[in-house]
Amino acid sequence: MAERRRYWSVRGGELAFGVLGLPLGALGGAYAVAVLYAGALLSLTVLGLPFVVAALLGARRLGGLHRWLVGRLLGEEVPAPQPLPRPSGVLARGRVVLTDPVAWRALLYLLLRLPLGVLGFLAVVGLPLSSVWLVGFPLWVRMMEPGPRPFGLLDLGAVPIGLGVLAVVPAVVRALGAANRSSARTLLGPVRSQQRVRQLENARATLLAENADRLRRLERDLHDGTQAQLVALAITLSLADDVLAEGVPADDVPTEGGPAGSGGPDLRRLRALVDRARGQADDTITGLRRLTRGIHPVALDGGLAEAVPGLIATSPVPVDVRLDLRERPQEVIERAVYFCAAELLTNVAKHSGARSAELSVSAVDGRVRLTVRDDGRGGAAIGAGTGLAGLAERLAAVDGTLRVDSPAGGPTEVSAELPRRL
Repeated sequence: MAERRRYWSVRGGELAFGVLGLPLGALGGAYAVAVLYAGALLSLTVLGLPFVVAALLGARRLGGLHRWLVGRLLGEEVPAPQPLPRPSGVLARGRVVLTDPVAWRALLYLLLRLPLGVLGFLAVVGLPLSSVWLVGFPLWVRMMEPGPRPFGLLDLGAVPIGLGVLAVVPAVVRALGAANRSSARTLLGPVRSQQRVRQLENARATLLAENADRLRRLERDLHDGTQAQLVALAITLSLADDVLAEGVPADDVPTEGGPAGSGGPDLRRLRALVDRARGQADDTITGLRRLTRGIHPVALDGGLAEAVPGLIATSPVPVDVRLDLRERPQEVIERAVYFCAAELLTNVAKHSGARSAELSVSAVDGRVRLTVRDDGRGGAAIGAGTGLAGLAERLAAVDGTLRVDSPAGGPTEVSAELPRRL
């Protein structure tokens, strides 16, 4: 969710970045121009390639410095790119540097820093000073010119123009801050292929950890729950067998009229044991169904159109359902959407304080979109302790994304978008 800021709200880091932008931009731009110019001149000599290699390594390090400044002053945490591989041999290492897209993009960023630095300095320093000069123009003129001076149209227009210039300063500073964030995010972060590899590595680690945790929970539930219930059922059946054995001694011979001996089994106690055994068997079946539901919901055999209404039926908050499933997603996508919907509805019931909610699922044009809205108190955010961070990681494993729009006071809207097939 985009952060809502008042018009006059300008961060101190944006002002500091605007002031530092001019010297940093001048140094970075001069470095980039010198590298390109000298590299072109030396390209036909023996020193050309070693010079370019050293310059690109320097551009990479300067990119790291600018990435740190952007994170500290502008609040944009740009992930660091992958370190350069270090093959054996000088020529191989030089070839790796020359073909490194991160270094070339850092050099391009240093070129862009020069105009952005000039504009940022003018916005932070030049515009406020010019507005002060315009507002005080009638006074400055009379202080510098001897003798009386008539009050003209220039004096009248200078004040509103100066106030207008001052009014646009916050918008200009914030716009340039956004441009600096965007350029740093685009040029100083890892390239798209590296980002994809990192996402897949994180997704694999998440899935492995989640599956290991699920197996541990399943083993614990089977050991502490189902196994204990089966042991209790076996003990109950053993007690029932003892009651039958008490009514029919081993040395008696049964006759046509019934069992031999003076008395039969205690039917009241036997019936109580049978009722207990039946209840224990029902509890065991219920526990096994609960465990297997977490592995693969049986309702998904008929698709999301049949599975989603079953989730709604168990929700304590009234939920309005809207389904537009023209295309059936792949099985792994269906399972991800189902568990995502279950997690979001659980969050609505536990944390939102909502009186009603709405769930919509659509599968159109190769994309699956799940949206859950509620009229609760709001304030939900990824990483705020409601399980949304883990949900976003699980969705990333199937190329899905999670978006949260939950201002304080509500309403809350959480959207998950996934491909129909991997």
